[in-house]
Amino acid sequence: MPLKDLPPDARPREKLLERGPGALSDIELLALLLRTGIKGKGVLQLAEELLQIKTSTNSCDGFDGIAGLLHATTDDLKRVKGLGPAKCAELAAVLELSRRALAQQLRERTVFATPHAVKHYLQLHLAAKPHEVFAVLFLDVQNRLLAMEELFRGTLTQTSVYPREVVLRALHHQAAAVVLAHNHPSGTVQPSRADEILTQTLKTTLALIDVRVLDHVIVAPGEALSMAERGLV
Repeated sequence: MPLKDLPPDARPREKLLERGPGALSDIELLALLLRTGIKGKGVLQLAEELLQIKTSTNSCDGFDGIAGLLHATTDDLKRVKGLGPAKCAELAAVLELSRRALAQQLRERTVFATPHAVKHYLQLHLAAKPHEVFAVLFLDVQNRLLAMEELFRGTLTQTSVYPREVVLRALHHQAAAVVLAHNHPSGTVQPSRADEILTQTLKTTLALIDVRVLDHVIVAPGEALSMAERGLV
């Protein structure tokens, strides 16, 4: 049913203005961004399908919920039937604003106010990457985020991540602590023996300059694991 045929109090725009954005479902909020459907498919149906269809790594017919949509890249959006250049650009802009807003919040407050916030931040930045990335969150004495840097790419082993480079970047940011992070494009977040060895190597090396390793987070699409919570840091 087209939006114009819905009762006024059931239309997403009117509902939002009357009751606030919290009263809208994920589908309704996305429909407001999309504005129009496509031939044979209303905007609410398009929004529902976009959110609810599970996707594989190489398929982008849907994003399995709002969290999956937040991980979408511009190329992912371009492959969705019914999303033209204008809709893709608007959605990409909203998603990027969401990521930047989260990053700004983390810079303005204690990173570890909630461990979930750190995991969510790392998922937004790393989960959708098709290749393995090793990143570091540099923190001040109050555990506030100074910077996040992607330092290495490729298969994560003790020999592919250089402790000296991590030390130099920690000194550059005058960090008091770090959170290590990397993604597993394969989808599993279980730490390997190489992950454990690398964590301990960096912990020992950074201790020489009085920088603490607080955690090592492993990220995959829709999931994140804290090695500190497992007692491995």
